[in-house]
Amino acid sequence: MSSLKLNGVNKIYPSGESALFNIEFQTKDKEFIVIVGGEASGKSTLLRIIAGLEEPSSGAVLIDNKDVTDVDPKDRDVAMVFRSSTLYPALNVFDNMAFGLRLRKAPQAVIEQRVKAAAAILGLEDVLYRKPKTLSAAVRQRVAIGRAIVREPRLYLFDEPLSGLDDALRADMLNVIINLQARMEGAFVYATKNLAEAMAIGTRIVVLKNGLLQQIDTPQNLYDYPANAYVAFYIGAPTINFIKDALISRTEQGYKAVAAGFEIPLPKNITDRFTDIADYADSGKKVLLGIRPEDAEVKLGGGFGGYECTVGKVEADNDRTYAECALKCGISMIVRGQEQLSSGAPAEIAIDAAHLYIFDNDTRLTLLARDSGYKKTDFAEADFVPLTFGEEQQIIEKLSPKKTDKKKKLR
Repeated sequence: MSSLKLNGVNKIYPSGESALFNIEFQTKDKEFIVIVGGEASGKSTLLRIIAGLEEPSSGAVLIDNKDVTDVDPKDRDVAMVFRSSTLYPALNVFDNMAFGLRLRKAPQAVIEQRVKAAAAILGLEDVLYRKPKTLSAAVRQRVAIGRAIVREPRLYLFDEPLSGLDDALRADMLNVIINLQARMEGAFVYATKNLAEAMAIGTRIVVLKNGLLQQIDTPQNLYDYPANAYVAFYIGAPTINFIKDALISRTEQGYKAVAAGFEIPLPKNITDRFTDIADYADSGKKVLLGIRPEDAEVKLGGGFGGYECTVGKVEADNDRTYAECALKCGISMIVRGQEQLSSGAPAEIAIDAAHLYIFDNDTRLTLLARDSGYKKTDFAEADFVPLTFGEEQQIIEKLSPKKTDKKKKLR
């Protein structure tokens, strides 16, 4: 059995710059947890702290309930695969894969057995005695993964291992890693900014922004029940449409959301989940509406009671077509469409309001409670509530390095 637990991990560099703020989560044996976020979100820093390659400013790292915060990397029983090949150019594939075992003075029979078993899993049997410079980038990355798994560690860390590969090679390597995880013992922690990778392989996903934890949950829960607007934006492709500064109004038929000439009735399944709707209705408190492109469809012509619009740019994404449409009220949205759509054509948009997302306009936190569709995990992180947008900005400002006035410093 293998597990990882992070207790309040912070990382502040000597410059005063904050890379991570109060990160807490845990994994269980054979779990595949994925850390996602954009540039400077703290993904790589977090993996390096887990591996022991960097020290946290505060907090603790526990592996199998043992505090390893001050333990050397070589004694943590962790293997890490980096985004670029770190193979030894003078050694052939076999010796690169065997390197860690030899450092630990493993018997030659064990080295032979483990290296050849890993080579069979990764399809490296025909290149075992070739040097790295003769291999393609994808094969070199397989060797790097092989070097990690021959040690049979308790924890496998992957720091954007497919970065730089083209789509075909990326898909091939992703399948290799998925199959590998199914065969191996231990927990896998995988960092990437590629959402498709995360959604395909993660049993749970950790969403980071500027070193701040946003939400930890299953891919489906993140998509259907985002804790804040950032998670709704990050989880989904094409990205969600936001309508800012909307107001909730009470009508004889129920409730509606109104913004800049746009209005949409709120169906019962949404108002039932909107636990504070009485505080927002006709109060002037603003909300942020979210409409996913797949929950709206543009159709040529009109007359079916949709939102009048003009078709803009049209693009195909795998087996679906999406169009950027300009509504008459001035709002622009990306929605589903058909291949025959052409730019400039008049059309109408039908929106499935049953899948509407509603966030507080200021805090950016969701205003919709979870319903029976939410599949809760056994982890306490499922109930984590992220900071409000204002609280995040205060922390970022507080932990950002202060610029020194060079003229004053010279005096």
